[in-house]
Amino acid sequence: MKLLYSFIVLAFLFCASVAQTKPPTETAMSRFLRYVKIDTQSAEDQNKVPSTAKQWDFARLLEKELKELGVQQVRTSEFAIVYGMIPGNLPDNSKVPTIGFIGHMDTSPAVSGANVNPIIHKNYQGGDIVLPNDKTQVITVEKNPDLKNLIGDDIITADGTTLLGSDDKSGVAEIMTMIDILRQNPQIKHGNIAIAFTPDEEVGGGIEKFDIKGWGAKFAYTVDGEELGDISNETFSARTATVTFHGVSTHPGTAKGILVNSMYAAGDFLSRFPTEVPNRPETTEGRESYIHPYVGTLDIETSVVKILLRDFDISGFAGLEQKVKDLVAETQKKYPNVKIDYSSELGYLNMKEVLKDYPQLTDFAIEAAKRAGVDAHLKPIRGGTDGSRLTAMGLPTPNLFTGGHNFHGKLEFNSRKGLERSTETLVHLVQIWAEKGGK
Repeated sequence: MKLLYSFIVLAFLFCASVAQTKPPTETAMSRFLRYVKIDTQSAEDQNKVPSTAKQWDFARLLEKELKELGVQQVRTSEFAIVYGMIPGNLPDNSKVPTIGFIGHMDTSPAVSGANVNPIIHKNYQGGDIVLPNDKTQVITVEKNPDLKNLIGDDIITADGTTLLGSDDKSGVAEIMTMIDILRQNPQIKHGNIAIAFTPDEEVGGGIEKFDIKGWGAKFAYTVDGEELGDISNETFSARTATVTFHGVSTHPGTAKGILVNSMYAAGDFLSRFPTEVPNRPETTEGRESYIHPYVGTLDIETSVVKILLRDFDISGFAGLEQKVKDLVAETQKKYPNVKIDYSSELGYLNMKEVLKDYPQLTDFAIEAAKRAGVDAHLKPIRGGTDGSRLTAMGLPTPNLFTGGHNFHGKLEFNSRKGLERSTETLVHLVQIWAEKGGK
């Protein structure tokens, strides 16, 4: 009976606490719908950060909104990285570590992010979702089984002609809404919280300019994941290979015996992948590695193919590289007049090599998600985040879910529930760090 009475008292106090919580001045969904309309697409192979000037538009807006929400030490670097700090409200903030939250501003170069027209499918009742402005674009239940968990929710998509921008404007909106909630509810206890928004995450350039020391966080989280509950302390390790084909250009009218067209060799090289490379991204899942030609240029004199090499075990790169080199050798044998060069560079390392020593980061995140009503679990990312590099640079940074799906394509979507539960998780997470972080 005493146990039952204690449970009733605790339940009453919890409900009273929730009832006393003031809502944000703007919902996460409203922020998200505003943010996705800003074109922030980044670009490959640009020797500048940010890679596109239009990312500055979002950076300046976020700087302004952070100041309006009372965030301190707000500044935007020369590289369009936006920083800020929320002072803690504990009796002694020094007793818990400063925790950081990071979202990235850019969207993928893979699909246009201009003139995004978000569509709200209210009170979703099941079935496939046909996107209105290109009816060939269909979000099917078969390929998106999580739709079954979103019955009654409001689902947000693009109109079928662009990506939505949920990667990572969902994360940015959720971080901003968390800040808003904390400002509206000073009774929510938390330590110092560092905030940052970065450019060029999708092309892997902006994070090298991140001011870790000046930012001041001891640990951080990127809010850049997908399905509700997915928390990641492990990513692929990544290399990018570049294969360059050198031909000889001359006027086609007098080309006999002189012209060497590099495009034929490049085409032959690519034609070998479907038959000789079983571990392509379209045929792999889970912890399986892959080799992926993803971009290239064709020209008579010089053709270039870039290839992603991904493996959760860094030692696996040797086998992946050898396979690509074997394809290069086969192509070289067939086209002896074309000079073929191979090079590769390291992109990022599996962050688990560091994060395994800081289990509290993901333990606290899982507990925060559960407090928000989300069934959380650890799931490796078949990709990378800003956190991959930050972790290697000395700032342990796992990744948190945003509620999004189908990143980098026209079938991208999120939902009201996804945005709200992700935001609630962040609010609970800062409280857990205040409760347990100093122990």
